Amino acid sequence: MSNTQRRRLFKVAASAVAVTLGATALAACGSSDDDGGAQSGPVSLTYWTWTPGMDKVVDLWNKGPGKKDQITVTVKKQASGDTLVTKILTAHKAGKAPDLVQAEYQALPTLVSNDALADIAKNVGDVKGKFADGVWQQTTLGTDAVYAVPQDIGPMMFYYREDLFKEYGLTVPTTWEQFAETARALKKKSPETDLTTFSANDSGLFAGLAQQAGAKWWTTAGDKWQVGINDAATKKVADFWGGLVKEGAVDNQPMYTPAWNKALNTGKQIAWVSAVWAPGTLTTAAPDTKGKWAMAPLPQWSQTDNVTGSWGGSSTAVTTDSKNKDAAAKFAAWLNTDGDALNALAKESGIYPASSSAQLSGAFINPPEYFSNQADFYTTAAKIAKTTAPSAWGPNVNVAYTTFKDAFGAAAKDKSDFSAALDKMQADTVADMKKQGFEVSE
Repeated sequence: MSNTQRRRLFKVAASAVAVTLGATALAACGSSDDDGGAQSGPVSLTYWTWTPGMDKVVDLWNKGPGKKDQITVTVKKQASGDTLVTKILTAHKAGKAPDLVQAEYQALPTLVSNDALADIAKNVGDVKGKFADGVWQQTTLGTDAVYAVPQDIGPMMFYYREDLFKEYGLTVPTTWEQFAETARALKKKSPETDLTTFSANDSGLFAGLAQQAGAKWWTTAGDKWQVGINDAATKKVADFWGGLVKEGAVDNQPMYTPAWNKALNTGKQIAWVSAVWAPGTLTTAAPDTKGKWAMAPLPQWSQTDNVTGSWGGSSTAVTTDSKNKDAAAKFAAWLNTDGDALNALAKESGIYPASSSAQLSGAFINPPEYFSNQADFYTTAAKIAKTTAPSAWGPNVNVAYTTFKDAFGAAAKDKSDFSAALDKMQADTVADMKKQGFEVSE
C-alpha cells in the first residue's frame, strides 16, 4: 500500500476513535512521515507502560546500551486498555504524548488512525525475522509501514485436568468435532461436570477463536475499510459454541468469578481453552489442582490444520510527538529482541515474549511451577506460537468488544441464537465506523 493510500485510510475525522473511547474530540497533529531527526548529544525519553517491573528492565538499558548511546529512558506507569489509549490520544491532542507507549495489538489501528504513532519501518525493519509472521503482521496493519515492535503474545492452547481425563476415560481432542464429542461424553459419565464454559465476559477469547478459524474482521481495500465480523469463519465458531451451550454440553457462565474459580479448583470444570499465560491464572483460581493439569495444542477445524489464535499481547510503539524517534525506535527494538532484556521481562514482568528465539531460553527452559509435571510445556508452547494466525484489527475494536459482551452475554444466558448476536456485533461496528467518518464497505 502506498503512503498516500495509507494516509487516506487512517486519517479520518479527528473525533473518529476518541468519541468511541469517551475522550474529547481530538485533532490529528504531527506526521508519521517525520522521523524526528537523529539525536545529537544526550537524549531523554519517556515510556508509558503498565507492565509490572518495567523500571527494572529499563535500568539494564540505562546502564548498558543506553548509556553508551547517551539515551536515557524514564518509565511512567499507566493503566492499561482503553484508559491508556484515551490518555495517549488526549496527550497527543496537546502535542505532549510520550516518546514511547505500550499498546495492545488491537489498539494500534485506533492510535494510527489518530496519527499518534510513527512509522518506524526504516528503524526496526531488520528485526522482522525474530518474530512469527502472524505476530509481526499485527504491528504493520497489513501495510509496508511498521507502527510498533511486538513485545509479548498470547498464543492459544488447550488446558485440561490430566488426572480427570484419565478417570473419565477421555481422550484429548485434536479437532473441534472431537472437542464437542468429549464434552457430550463427559456429561453422560458425570452429569454434574462440565468440560468447560463459554464465557461472554472476555471478547479476546472469542476473537482468538475466530482468528484460528480464518476470520479477518477488519481488512482494507484501497481507501476503504471492510468489516467482516459476521463472516463465514466467525459464524462457524459462533454456531459451534452456541450449539454446545444450547444443548447443555458446556456451561454458560462467565470466567474469572468465584464460582468459576471453584469449578476449576474442585473439578466441576475439567478443561479451559486459554492462552500461554494460563498458568498464572490457574495458580490463583485453582491452587489445589497444581500439578494435575496439562497443556496441548488448540483443537483444529480439520485434521490437516495446524493453526492457533491469539488472546492478548502488546507492543512498544513510538509516537509522532517524539522529538527523538530514532532513539526511541532503537530502544523499542532492544527491549523486545535483546536476550538480557527479554529474560528480565520474563523474570520481572511474567510476560511470554513475542521474540521466537526467547521462547526457548532463559526463563523458559523449565516449565511453570504449576505445570512442573509437564517438562515440555515451553517447548510445546513455542511450537504452537509459530502457528499463530494473522489477526485483522480495526479502528473501533472497543465497540465490537462491547457489543460482544452485551449480545453474546444475553445469548449465552438465554441459550439463544449466537448467530443473531454476531450479526448485532457486525451491525454496531459498521454503524459506529460510518458515524465517525470512516469509509466502510461490508
